[in-house]
Amino acid sequence: MSKKASIIFYIFIKRIIDVVISLLALTISSPVLLLTALLIKIDSKGPVIFFQERVGVNGKIFRFYKFRSMIQNAETLLYNNKVLLEEYKKNSYKILKDPRVTRVGRIIRRFSIDEFPQFINVLKGDMSFVGPRAYRPEELADQQEKYPETKKYVKSLLTVKPGITGPWQVSGRSEINFDKRVEMDAYYANRKSILYDFIIILRTPLAVIKARGAV
Repeated sequence: MSKKASIIFYIFIKRIIDVVISLLALTISSPVLLLTALLIKIDSKGPVIFFQERVGVNGKIFRFYKFRSMIQNAETLLYNNKVLLEEYKKNSYKILKDPRVTRVGRIIRRFSIDEFPQFINVLKGDMSFVGPRAYRPEELADQQEKYPETKKYVKSLLTVKPGITGPWQVSGRSEINFDKRVEMDAYYANRKSILYDFIIILRTPLAVIKARGAV
């Protein structure tokens, strides 16, 4: 099989796996998702689903879905607080013990329940179940300026769809800085292996239970 045919086969099989996993995940977890939506609504003001712009394959911007785990207007609060903003950018766009996170938000982040609406992104074709992290546009721009050597890795990782889980998610999540994270993502993107996808899928439940690097 030629390299081109091999890539086409990989994309085709990967799409089938994405659709099957997403439908199963949304169906089986529907009681948990409904309960989560109810608890979010009771716990704090604001919408249940949080929308955010993320960078997809070939640099295309798409609407990224998550359960809201922060207080309403969390973005405005961040950019109006110099201390929080400095920590946010310093720690690869993460804040340890983020004061904006709600009580329910801490729980759903701990077990990655906040990520489940992304299965809708997978069904829409914006994302894959396994893939690189879905980065925010400003994060990619700022971090590449901070780490110029990562530009080649970013170019590679943008050749595939971002994923709900992936190499960095099962290897420490927020404990891994941007430069190492995109290097891992680029390796994944260049490898294009269904077997490697299954290895990551098998490692995902343990990573969620251990919650290493979850913030």
